[in-house]
Amino acid sequence: MDVRRRLTTPLHQEKSAAGEHLKPHKLQKQTSSMKASDALPLPLYLTNGFFLSLFFSVIYFLLHRWRLKIRNSTPLHVLTFSELAALAALFASVIYLLGFFGIGFVQSFITRTPHENWDVEDDENIENFMLKEDSRRGPCAAATTIGCAIPPQPQVVPMVPPATKVATEVVENLVAQPTEEDEQIIKSVVAGTTPSYSLESKLGDCKRAAAIRREALQRLTGKFLTGLPLEGFDYESILGQCCEMPVGYVQIPVGIAGPLLLDGREYSVPMATTEGCLVASTNRGCKAIYASGGAVSVLLRDAMTRAPVVRFATAQRAAELKFFLEDPMNSDTLAVVFNKSSRFAKLQGIHCAIAGKNLYIRFSCSTGDAMGMNMVSKGVQNVLDFLQNDFPDMDVIGISGNYCSDKKPAAVNWIEGRGKSVVCEAIIREEVVKKVLKTNVAALVELNMLKNLTGSAVAGALGGFNAHASNIVSAVYLATGQDPAQNVESSHCITMMEAVNDGKDLHVSVTMPSIEVGTVGGGTQLASQSACLNLLGVKGANKDSPGSNSRLLATIVAGSVLAGEISLMSAIAAGQLVKSHMKYNRSSKDITKVAS
Repeated sequence: MDVRRRLTTPLHQEKSAAGEHLKPHKLQKQTSSMKASDALPLPLYLTNGFFLSLFFSVIYFLLHRWRLKIRNSTPLHVLTFSELAALAALFASVIYLLGFFGIGFVQSFITRTPHENWDVEDDENIENFMLKEDSRRGPCAAATTIGCAIPPQPQVVPMVPPATKVATEVVENLVAQPTEEDEQIIKSVVAGTTPSYSLESKLGDCKRAAAIRREALQRLTGKFLTGLPLEGFDYESILGQCCEMPVGYVQIPVGIAGPLLLDGREYSVPMATTEGCLVASTNRGCKAIYASGGAVSVLLRDAMTRAPVVRFATAQRAAELKFFLEDPMNSDTLAVVFNKSSRFAKLQGIHCAIAGKNLYIRFSCSTGDAMGMNMVSKGVQNVLDFLQNDFPDMDVIGISGNYCSDKKPAAVNWIEGRGKSVVCEAIIREEVVKKVLKTNVAALVELNMLKNLTGSAVAGALGGFNAHASNIVSAVYLATGQDPAQNVESSHCITMMEAVNDGKDLHVSVTMPSIEVGTVGGGTQLASQSACLNLLGVKGANKDSPGSNSRLLATIVAGSVLAGEISLMSAIAAGQLVKSHMKYNRSSKDITKVAS
């Protein structure tokens, strides 16, 4: 099928069905565009075949002539007529192939402006082909730009909720008429002729793109996003970084627990959560730690991991690579290759595991103040490319083979650690246990043994020998812009409690082998999350000591978990759990009165 671009219609011929000229803001310059595929008056597949055949034939001829000249000691710059003709044919084929496959693709992005007119066809033939492949009607369907005719869309009229002042105002704002230009774009998204994901690049205005996408979604689904706010958010800050195709943002309240006295410093810990009693409980734990002289933390290890999987023809060859990678004599060479990915990436070690003829290679490295997944992946790719020279029969199946292991509960993270490995401890004095925590040391020690240790073992827990570490980790992660999915392995924790000082005081500790945090990159750059990091004094990268901010954040997470463990265990031991949740996690307000 010939998919060459046809010439556009002259301006003076563009009139509406009623004979009226198009409005000025809907006009765009119409130019005749010649492409490399128009070089010969032949169908496109014949033209392509001709130039491809010409290119490879000429290359073969010239290489053959070059070899003969070398054998006969003939100067290479002395050219015959056939060689000159071959060079001319080579240049012609290269120009054609570059123009067909390269220049047109690049120019489609260079010449496209953010405010290009929405009535002009763009790459019409290619997009028509895409329409045939994907005729789905939706905001994300593969489709053309909005230049083609748009079928009439039924007007969706929202149903107004019961007559309340607040609800009426919301619906009135919801159905506010968009501008004529925005209305046209909305209709094209609904019709499937404009991909929803392309709005930001075409409009050059991220907030406007989100508003148009939101309205198109409401018309497509017939559902209204009344409670989802749109205003008050910087959509530019998430473009190409945090979220694609936004239609609003979710509000999560942030509470403050503390001060947490950790390693001689006080921290006010931000916690983003919708669970009542969580911040209050953690705050009580912070109070108990503060009244007892504070907590102490130790960073045991700092190493992010990535583990690709490669395959060989035999298990013997896989074992040869394993021995090569784990040989100390090769560690310096591999480190140099790995560390090229970033000035902060430092390879610490490689551990391999074999399953038949498949080899899983677990790389560990420090990543500065970044959480570091992308940094490690780049370094791993460098090493794989390097190994391909000495092991050409190595088949790289995937850059990640789940031996890392990321965002999944895994024993390798529980045993070897991933990210930051931290232990945090405190001695809670007897009077504090009684007055602040409302229980006694013996009850806490017994409960911890039967609940966190024995009970978790009976349940077959993997890294879950604690009361509710994931509660605190998730809340701090959301507040500080961490990847919330990494709460899975970051919440691996074992809580230990022991009576000390002749049974009067309580020694409590949490050991967390895989806290994955960063203070640069990802969601940490958003305004709200950046403010929470600034509150803790760990915003951005530490220029004097790279990596110290992220390590400090990991210890704060562990200290907060320690506070949460102390308080919840005390509430259970004292029989206060249900009572406190009924007080803080249940609302007794009349919702109908609040709405009115």
